[in-house]
Amino acid sequence: MDKFVVLTGLVAPLDRANVDTDAIIPKQFLKSIKRSGYGPNCFDEWRYLDVGQPGMDNSRRPLNTQFVLNESRYQGATILLARQNFGCGSSREHAPWALLQNGFRAIIAPSFGDIFYSNSLNNGLVVIRLDESKMDRLFADCAAFPGFQLTIDLEAQQVRAPDGSYAFAFEIAAGRRERIMNGWDDISLTLKHSDQIRAFEQRHFAAQPWLAN
Repeated sequence: MDKFVVLTGLVAPLDRANVDTDAIIPKQFLKSIKRSGYGPNCFDEWRYLDVGQPGMDNSRRPLNTQFVLNESRYQGATILLARQNFGCGSSREHAPWALLQNGFRAIIAPSFGDIFYSNSLNNGLVVIRLDESKMDRLFADCAAFPGFQLTIDLEAQQVRAPDGSYAFAFEIAAGRRERIMNGWDDISLTLKHSDQIRAFEQRHFAAQPWLAN
C-alpha cells in the first residue's frame, strides 16, 4: 500500500451519521474478484439517479446534482468528513477499496464501525476519530470556505488547519501508525522476514527431503 506520512488535501463533507458499507459500495458490485475499479461506484445509490450495475458506463449515467460529493467544489477531495458510526454494517473490505479508488486517503469522523476501521487501516486508508465539537468546527469551516483544506500529520498525530489556526490531536495504535507511514501491508511485513523463512525451509527440507517431492 502507499505510504502516508503528511497529507494536505481538499476536504469534502458527508454530513450523515450511520453511513453503512452498503451505501459506500452497494452489494451488486461485490461480484468482482478484483480489487480495482470500484471508485466510480463509491456511494453509487446517492451519486447517480439510476440503478447501477457492474459493467455499466458510469460516464453516461445521470448524476444526482443534490448529492454533496457531486458538487464541483469538492471534486478531487482527498479527505472526507463524516458523522458518527461511519462504515457500520457488513464487513466488506470493498468499502475502503472504493473510498481509496475514489481518491480519498483519509476519513475523519467521531466513530467508525469496528470492522470497517480495521479494514481501512489494513489497506492504508487513514481513519481518524475526533469528538463531535471538533467535527462541528471542521464541517462549519468546510461549508464556509470553498477550497477548504486540512493537513493530516500522521507522525505528529494531528489534524491541522493549513494556516495554523488550530491543531487537533488524534489517537492511533503505534503499530498501525508505523505500518501506514512505511506502506507495509501484511505481505510486506511477511517479506521482511524472507531470509529467515528461506533458512527455515532449507533446514526443514534437508531434515525431511521427502516433503520436497
